Amino acid sequence: MNTYRFSIKTIAIMTIVSCTLACSDFLDEEDASNFTTDTYFTSAEHAESAVNGIYEPLIPITNSGFGGGTWLMLEFATGLANTALGQATNIYLVKDLINNSDNGYGESFWNEYYTGISRANLAIEKIPEINMDETAKQNYLAEAKFFRAYYYFGLVRMFGNIPIITDPIDLNSEQLYPEQADPAAVYDLIIADLTEAENSSLPWRDEAGRVSMGAIKTLLADVYLTSAGYPLQQTENYQLAAAKAKEVIDSGEFRLFDSYDELHDPATKNTGEYIFMTQFAANIQSGNWQPAILPYNLGISAYSAQTGGIFSTNEFADSYEVGDKRAEEKQFYFTSYSLEADRSDSTNLGAPYIFKLFDIQANEESAQSDLNWGIYRYADVLLMYAEALNEAEGPTVEAYNAVNLIRQRAELNDLTGLSQDAFREAVRIEQVHELSFENKTWYDMARWRKAYDPETNELKDFVGHTFTYLPNKALTERELLFPIPTSEMQNNPNLVQNMGY
Repeated sequence: MNTYRFSIKTIAIMTIVSCTLACSDFLDEEDASNFTTDTYFTSAEHAESAVNGIYEPLIPITNSGFGGGTWLMLEFATGLANTALGQATNIYLVKDLINNSDNGYGESFWNEYYTGISRANLAIEKIPEINMDETAKQNYLAEAKFFRAYYYFGLVRMFGNIPIITDPIDLNSEQLYPEQADPAAVYDLIIADLTEAENSSLPWRDEAGRVSMGAIKTLLADVYLTSAGYPLQQTENYQLAAAKAKEVIDSGEFRLFDSYDELHDPATKNTGEYIFMTQFAANIQSGNWQPAILPYNLGISAYSAQTGGIFSTNEFADSYEVGDKRAEEKQFYFTSYSLEADRSDSTNLGAPYIFKLFDIQANEESAQSDLNWGIYRYADVLLMYAEALNEAEGPTVEAYNAVNLIRQRAELNDLTGLSQDAFREAVRIEQVHELSFENKTWYDMARWRKAYDPETNELKDFVGHTFTYLPNKALTERELLFPIPTSEMQNNPNLVQNMGY
């Protein structure tokens, strides 16, 4: 069964090994080099190893090549991205609103995130049994609960009614073919895990890139904000989201970078604006998305794979306000670059490619990226706080201050004197522009039930909205979720496919 293949395969192998040792007449004692889930978790090192494994499913999500990359699914669903990569079928299924359950990107999200959940479940069950320092034990458990919450948060937003698995699975488990849960129950589990994780002594920031208190509270603010919107509409959670985001702000541990160059400088990873990231290191586990953001075979990079996988539509790149620094060349986007064969010469790229994800040193020299992938940064928190506080209390001074910090860095005039409705629209558009191509916008569109129209700089009703490049085909309710992968539908008879797929 694909969804739970990690835990089932691992435990099945361990069971075979264990039976072989127990049943053999030829051995007088067990081989200490063989482990089962019952014998492995005996030391603090085992706890650390188990938790380290929960980080790993983040890495394949950003992997990119001539088949595109899993992370692209969330960008092409916004209608704000374009591609020159003709052979990446999964891109066009999403981009052209003809998606189906055979899409490999959706299957990758499902498999990797449930792999992370299965590893978190095992750690949460086994670590309490280890005789080790109690503070360290609670911190490892907090990391595991953060990740179980994070992976479920992604799955419930992408796929809606999903199975809840909270115990390690073996071949005899009742949860081997689980039924789907109501999204409200998934959110209850997510909030419970994060609330428990808050009780740890993890530091506000961890410059090694591990889960921190800042990451836990930021994720919880995001969860509260999302649950206040569609489909749950638990509007009382706007106040909780604002309060949690304010805790992050008041910690004083995070700040906006002074320049946008710092967003894609390897020297800044896990510092300053960055709260939580997927960790990469050149020549060890190199940042793996560069091929997707390079123009197709124009010879600007040291990378042999230059796929043209994703770039901004012209309409979106042009939708930023006049004078917005983010829209200037080589800030968020770039339209020309020097040639790898001769850096004194340059070429027009033909489209606005994504510079804020671009590793200059890797592309000009090594083809080994030392960049991390940003999951949460301080700009997210400021915008979450402004949006949530406006919904709870109206456009307060504090809400204005938060969003205007974003605008001041972009060299734009402060927002002022807006009604609650106008402030809501302004903050949401600021989110679309500031967090573009960071796997945020589609999630926002789904919880708002609004899509961004770059030609009018407005938010339109999601259902009925048309993308600029697809004017004769409108979004329907089905595009508020992705299809459950075909392999899961075939392997689990208890699953019901999402509407329209």
